[in-house]
Formats: sequence, structure tokens, C-alpha cells
Amino acid sequence: MSQSSSPRGPFIKTALSLAVLGLLRVTRHLPLPWLRGIGAGLGWLLYLLVGRRRRIAEVNIALCFPGMDEDARRRLVRQHFVLFVQAWLDRGWLWEGDEALVRQRLRLKGAVHELDSPQPTLLFAPHFVGMDAGWIGLTVQVQRRFCGLYARQRNPVMDQWMAAGRRRFGEPHIVAKNAGLKALVSALRAGEPLYLLPDMDYGPRDSVFVPFYGITAATIPSLSRFARMGGARVLPILSRLTPEGYEVTVMPPWEHFPTEDVLADTARMNQCLQQWIDEVPEQYYWVHKRFKTRPAGEASFYR
Repeated sequence: MSQSSSPRGPFIKTALSLAVLGLLRVTRHLPLPWLRGIGAGLGWLLYLLVGRRRRIAEVNIALCFPGMDEDARRRLVRQHFVLFVQAWLDRGWLWEGDEALVRQRLRLKGAVHELDSPQPTLLFAPHFVGMDAGWIGLTVQVQRRFCGLYARQRNPVMDQWMAAGRRRFGEPHIVAKNAGLKALVSALRAGEPLYLLPDMDYGPRDSVFVPFYGITAATIPSLSRFARMGGARVLPILSRLTPEGYEVTVMPPWEHFPTEDVLADTARMNQCLQQWIDEVPEQYYWVHKRFKTRPAGEASFYR
């Protein structure tokens, strides 16, 4: 029997997924400092073992912080891997832990009162390591129905776990990523704040090229387009991992947004994001190929 047709591959993936979930269901009961200590150790190990992702993070940080010396960039990458693993382990208590504990560890701050407004609202949630904590913080602490996108995972065990975790509180409206614009615009107009994470490189389709840290970057202009189609305002949601859990900051709505210029609106989004990243650069999602899609004729940065 060929390797591609062997049933062992799916079996091994399922067994590993069940083992990981079993570990998280044990570690979620640990005091948070202990859990974060385990995450620090595993983060260092991951940094050493996953050379491909480490290289992606190194390239991204070198492009975005050209004035940073090599030792500082290396430290930043190591810090990121530690925080990445710590946030991943936190999903155990975020998605299956005691509700009172979840509420205690997730602190909402900032313009939280803006979430009470009946106006159509887009929530711009950048890819910081605490992005899942941000969603849970909103759905567990705010008494209204939120709308979010969900991309089905290839691994059925992890897909079921992740989908259930994100639906845990507040009976949120979850829309499949391939459902199209109509469902999302309808949710906005129905008063469901829409949680969007449009700051990754999703390929050339539907993207525009605007600067990100001075580098031309393919960016989805969904904030501008959804804001215009749904008559919505934009509230940034920033999630920060802290020793006590997470801080989820609701920022005031952007003024004079959207405009008639989709490119200018999307460039503004990236410019604001840069400012937030500069505050805690180790917490941004650097292991993604942010500059993967290049304008015609430009070579890849990740060769």
C-alpha cells in the first residue's frame, strides 16, 4: 500500500490531536504562573525545532525593523515564540475552563460603552497572540450577540474543538469564511458587531497593495468596504497577554472612516496597526508570511 493511501496518516493526526487536547484539559487547571512557565519552556523548544517558521519570523522582523541589530531581532523572535505558545496553551482555560475564572482573567478596558450602541459596528481585531482571548472577552463580558468568521480546519478533531470554543459564550453568530459578503453585511445591518482580522496576507485575490512598515503589502480592504456597505463604524479591539491573563482594549471609533478612497482607508489601517505593534512587537503574529504576495516582477522575501 502506498504512503498516500495508508490509513496511518489520519490515525496518527487524530491521536496526536487527542493527546494535545488531553494535555490542555489537564494544564487548564494549573495556576496561571505555572501554565505560563510551561509555555515559556515549550516556546524555547519550538523556537529551536521549527526552523521554517523561525526563519519567516526573522525575515518579517528584519523587514519591519531594519534599524534593529541582529541580537535584538533574535531576542524578539524568541520572545514571540514563547508568547505564541503561552497564548496557545491558554486556549485550554479560555475554551473549556470555569466561566468565573475566564471572567477574572479577561479584563475589558477602554471605550467599552461603545459596544452598547445600536449602530452597525466593525471590530478591527489585529493578529496579536491574544486574538482568541479578545473574542472570548467580548462574548463573555458584553451582553449582546457578536458575529465572527470561521474557517474550517483540516483536522476534524481540532476543528470541532476550536469551533465549540469560539461559540462558547453569548450565542455568537458564526459565518463560514466562504459564505460571501451578503451574510456579513446582513449581520452588520442587524446590529451584530462583526469581529474582523484583515491584517494578514490572504493572497492576491481581493487584495490591494498598500504600505506596511514601508514595505508594499497585499492587504484585504474589508474594513473600508464593509463599513461603506453596512453603514458601519470601526472600533479597534487590541488584545494583550499579561501576567494576570489578558487586557482587551476597546478603542474609540475611527473618525472620518470610511472615505471614498479604499486604498487610503486600507493604508490608514496598516499605519494604525504599526503604532500598536510598536508598543508590544513581541506579541504580533510574526510567524505568518505577511509579505508573501509580491507585485508582479518582485522576488519573494522568503526564499
